[in-house]
Order: sequence, then structure tokens, then C-alpha cells
Amino acid sequence: MPTTRRSFLKKSVATTAALTTVPYIFTSPASACTLYDGDLTVAAIGVGGSRGRYNRGGNISRQAAKFGKMIAVCDVDELHNAEFNADEMFGGKLKEYVDYRKLIDTEKPDIVVIGTNDHWHVPIATYALKAGCDVYCEKPLTLTIDEGKQICKVVKETGKVFQVGTQQRTEMDRKFLKAIAMVQGGYIGENVSAHIAIGAAPGEGPFENTPTPEKLHWDFWLGPARSADYSLERRKFFRWYMEYSGGKMTDWGAHHIDIAQWAIGMEQTGPNSISGTGKFGNVVPENFDWVGFFEGKETLENGYNAATKFSVDLKFANGSVLNVNDEYVSEDGKTKFPNGILFKGSTGRFFVNRGKLTGKPVENLTEADNKKLEEAMAKLYKNKPITSHMQNFFECVKDRSEPISDVYTHHRTMTSCHMCNIALMVGDDLKWDPKQEVFIGNETANKLMVRPSRSKFLAAV
Repeated sequence: MPTTRRSFLKKSVATTAALTTVPYIFTSPASACTLYDGDLTVAAIGVGGSRGRYNRGGNISRQAAKFGKMIAVCDVDELHNAEFNADEMFGGKLKEYVDYRKLIDTEKPDIVVIGTNDHWHVPIATYALKAGCDVYCEKPLTLTIDEGKQICKVVKETGKVFQVGTQQRTEMDRKFLKAIAMVQGGYIGENVSAHIAIGAAPGEGPFENTPTPEKLHWDFWLGPARSADYSLERRKFFRWYMEYSGGKMTDWGAHHIDIAQWAIGMEQTGPNSISGTGKFGNVVPENFDWVGFFEGKETLENGYNAATKFSVDLKFANGSVLNVNDEYVSEDGKTKFPNGILFKGSTGRFFVNRGKLTGKPVENLTEADNKKLEEAMAKLYKNKPITSHMQNFFECVKDRSEPISDVYTHHRTMTSCHMCNIALMVGDDLKWDPKQEVFIGNETANKLMVRPSRSKFLAAV
């Protein structure tokens, strides 16, 4: 449908939330701040503390408020709602909710920005999409491979605009876009593979359970995950708990594996095989029954249980291999790095992370090469102006086009991330059918593609 500037700005929304069964609405006069003249309404779901203590939700929602009219905030911690609302951008004018469903049903925002902990992303995004909202959601989008299949289906069915917060596709001085253009432009030859380092997750524990903070609705925070007692570590560092996230594999892997798969031309598909070794946190015994754990039949002490050390190979049909490590060290010990991507081809290699793009192929670029790469980067960016990630989202809301970090390629990225974890959980080499999206000949691995959920937190629209 044709979209005017006013109707575009009306559809800008940032929504951040988590579930609860307690009274959910705490209102103040409805009016919100916008730095632009328009009326796209935005709701923020999951905003963390005043400085984003527990997640980046508050920061991304403030970014969205520069493009649209923020009308409401939702978080399972009432203190977070109050702190976000007290920001001078909003001056106490936002309606406050604890239950994201109530926010969406009552306020009917045009846009929802989701910055909750990871295991809440798909349930909230699904509800928002079916209610007619366009969605910006922080990465990693999914907790399981099955969630990725589900959210792709819902985005396709609803036709809504969906942006995932993988900012390396847009920002970081365009270093990663240039790296992709160099690989695809043949600047390091053929048969390109990549060594990826994403850092090590901590493995400490067990930790003491403590009383739940007064303003926090803890059972709603847990939501679809299994019930558990409160501890600061479980809440603040949820990414190191497999119940709520996937450790470094889905944290930094969501960024670097994404770039590497895009560079080798495999962003629309996936690997054929996965193999590797690794170690989990202190509380996880050898040969642990992960399927039984997620089904509630096995227990672990309260401690970080994500992978702490790992080296996993993802092998693709085109011959490329992505080697995913907590830290990369070459066989001769001369090349070592804790975070980044080392692309290797038949005629050269170069390195990229958020701080630098280096190597002889980069140093040897001519003015003509750089001009050619600029043109290639524009095509990679779907022939739109390369902007901030949030601006790209709002521009796509306006013209109803697909944003740079679309749900379909992100699903393929997250599938690779989840497969790395599943290979470590199963403790065996795995074969994968990227077309049917199933493991071949390993039922344990297939069972780990999905998680049982507490159904009372998964209401349908």
C-alpha cells in the first residue's frame, strides 16, 4: 500500500517484554517522544536496567525512538519499566506493562522492538507479527532450530517487516561488508574457507540461589523455560545457561558465522556435516543427557552450563569449511586471535573483526579495486543506502521491502550455531540435510532441535 511520511512514522515501534500472570498495566498519561515529525507508534519490550544492565534492549529501543513515536514499555521487572520511562526522552509519558500480550492487544503498536533475554525472542515476535506489528528483534533470534522454522513461516504468512539485530551487516565502518565483497569478488582466489573465533564462555558454578527482587516477576522471566529458583547469575548472565541461550556459539556466533556464510555464498542454505570437540561448564558431567535435561527428567546444579572450549567444523556442499573456535591458534602457532574471522582462499588470506580489516589482499587494493568493491557492497546491501541498522529497518517499514538482516538468512545462520552446540551435546559427528532441515541418522540430534515449553506462557493470537 502507498505510504506517506506521516503514516510511515506512525508505524515505528520498539517493543520489549516478558510474560507474567500478575497485574500487568501501570499507566501514566499516554504521549511519547519522537525526534522526527511523524506518527509511527513504537513499543519497547525488554529494556533492561537504566544503563541496559541485563541486555541491550533499552539501547535499541532508544534508537527506535529517534524514528518513531514511543508509546509504551514492557518488562517483567517493574523497576526497569520505571527507569526507562524516566529517561528524558520520554519524561514519564509511556504506558508501562509487565505482560507483552496486554501491551500489544491494548496499544496496537505499529512496531515492536524486542530486547528480552534470548529464549523469549520467538514467542514474543510471533505474537507481535500475528497481531499486525512489524518487528525489530535483537539477536540471537532463536533458541532452537525448530524455532527458526516457525518464525520464518510466520513472517512469510503475515508479510510483516522483520529485522534482526546483527549490526555487522550494516555498521562497524562497513568492514564486514567489504570482507564479503572481497571474498565474493575473488580477491583471495577460490575454495574459500574461514577460521572463526568467538571467545570462551565462563564455566563457573554452582551458585547460591537467593530471594527474588521485589519488583521482578521471576516466573514470567522464566516463561516457556523450565521452572528454576532465582539467582543473580541466572538472570544477569543468562547467555551462559543453555535453558535460555546457547553460550558464545549463539552470542558471537550469530555475528561471525553469519558473515562467513554470507561471504562463501551459503547464507540461504546450510552445511552438510558438523564435527568437533568441546567442553561444557563445571556443573555439566561427562556424557550428560541433554535431551532428558530439556524434558525435565535430568537436573543440573545452578551454574554456567554452556560450552567453554570448542573447535567445530561446518562443511558445506561447495567445499568450504567454517572452523568455529573459542580461540583460534594455527598449527604452527604463528597466527592466534580471540575474536574475528580469518578468510583463506587459493591465492591469499585476510582477517576481519570489528576493529580491523587486514592482510596483504587488503593492503594491495588499488583505487579501482576499492571502487569496484563499493559497487559490490551496494549490491550486497540490496541497493539501498548503507545506513545504521535501525534506520534500514524503518526505511523498509516505509517501502515494505526486506531489511538487510532478514529472518530467512538469520535462521540459516542460527541453524549452524545450534548445530555446533548439538554436535558437542551429542558428542559425535553429524550429517545434515539442509533442504529437509533434519539430521541424517541421529535421532538424539533431531530431538535437540526442539525444546518442550511451559504452555501457559505461549498464548496464541
